Amino acid sequence: MNVKIEESWKQQLQVEFDKPYFQQLTESVRREYANGRCFPPGQLIFNAFNLCPFDQVKVVIIGQDPYHEPGQAHGLSFSVQDGVPFPPSLVNIFKEIELDLGSPQPASGNLSRWASQGVLLLNATLTVRAHQANSHSTLGWQSFTDAAIRALATRRQHLVYMLWGGYARSKAYMIDRQQNLVLESVHPSPLSANRGGWFGQHQFSRCNDYLRQNGQTPIEW
Repeated sequence: MNVKIEESWKQQLQVEFDKPYFQQLTESVRREYANGRCFPPGQLIFNAFNLCPFDQVKVVIIGQDPYHEPGQAHGLSFSVQDGVPFPPSLVNIFKEIELDLGSPQPASGNLSRWASQGVLLLNATLTVRAHQANSHSTLGWQSFTDAAIRALATRRQHLVYMLWGGYARSKAYMIDRQQNLVLESVHPSPLSANRGGWFGQHQFSRCNDYLRQNGQTPIEW
């Protein structure tokens, strides 16, 4: 299949594109987009990969599925487009960054600036029906995104995996903790974060410390 995705990722994931499940997934996604409003816009479905080539990944942040209200999702987990109010989880992410690093809350919730530094902002499911969270979770996306995680886990070392919440933490079995740093916590959503286990974990400074220790430039969060 001729999938429009960044070339290094295309090379890593070509075997997935050739599998029957991906053909079925493509047909299902096209049908969903044709029959009603879905997010993100079609040209941004693979945005996380396109903004962060395989060999440039330093950090992996795994989300569940895209935001499902108009104007929010643009293919990066937890990120919203410029000018869009911050969703509660993103508010808590920025609060923790300020507590950890002293960086004030930014003007925009667009995390493309992270992606360009090597942060793969990967949702396990890459599309969603408007107003219906997890509505595309059974289409087959997880087979594809798990393959992306396995490719990194197999062929890259000294990455930082930030696994927030039970769903993201369920991916930890694919990662070699001897060769990478795995930072696990509760989800930054208010329901989880306010119970404890999100604030004060210093994940962002710990991430940067690990990158420095392995000869890499830290992320400007």
